Amino acid sequence: MIKKGLQTISPHEKIQEIHPVSGGDINKAYYVLTNQHEYFVKLNQQMNIGFFQFEERGLKMIQGTGTINVPNVLGCLEIEGIPMLWLEWIEGKKTYETDALLGERLATLHLADAKGYGLEGESYIGKLPQQNRLMDDWVEYYRDVRLVGQWKRGKASGTMGQTREKRLVKLMERLDEWIPRTPKSCLLHGDLWGGNWMTGPEGVPYLIDPAILFGDHEMELAFTELFGGFSRRFYEAYQSVFPLSPEYEERKELYQLYYLLVHLNMFGESYGPSVDRILRRYVG
Repeated sequence: MIKKGLQTISPHEKIQEIHPVSGGDINKAYYVLTNQHEYFVKLNQQMNIGFFQFEERGLKMIQGTGTINVPNVLGCLEIEGIPMLWLEWIEGKKTYETDALLGERLATLHLADAKGYGLEGESYIGKLPQQNRLMDDWVEYYRDVRLVGQWKRGKASGTMGQTREKRLVKLMERLDEWIPRTPKSCLLHGDLWGGNWMTGPEGVPYLIDPAILFGDHEMELAFTELFGGFSRRFYEAYQSVFPLSPEYEERKELYQLYYLLVHLNMFGESYGPSVDRILRRYVG
């Protein structure tokens, strides 16, 4: 499949080496060396081509802001029913400045011009399809699209017990008590945990695997805190460019709730206690 893919995107190149690489739990990934370039190639037999087209769209939109590095997309195609994404190979060593550069450049991305909340078109969070639309009220988008979407998925899959559901519905009814309706609209990476950025040449940080949306920058920062992987220098540098509001700590867990519901629906009840703790904090 990889050889056929290369023939499509660059028919004059010859493969010299292919070997699998680790790092993700959704796709099969490979390092490909040709007589001209190094590539990072992802395949997924369980997903349709829209899955990688969404990633391609996100990388190109982030790249278009000119604020923070992402890998160049070299091909998004389907070979014999198997979708694949070809990216430039990124490799480098972290320096003392890398974390601060990541914070500063992420903040600059969030300060770039954007309009509305959400996104038009097909999108995913992890491997889960995410219904989407562009709206002019952030509370309505976050509640009616993001939280309601995971609530419905949980009801269908059995992760949404009666008590949990009652608390979630109660919280959604009161969401505007904590979350602003019209914060600055920012282009968000959308899935920024510690494994979704990497170090490139000269210690420059690169964002990878985006799940883009337009929304409140505090949602992005809240997720970076959920599973760790970001240093104090990262947060200090971010806030030097785009400070968080005094209310951030009060609503941080409300933004983390969405991602915990996603993990609950993807991986099961091990994430249930964290969901329940947040629901109890806000609605008893």
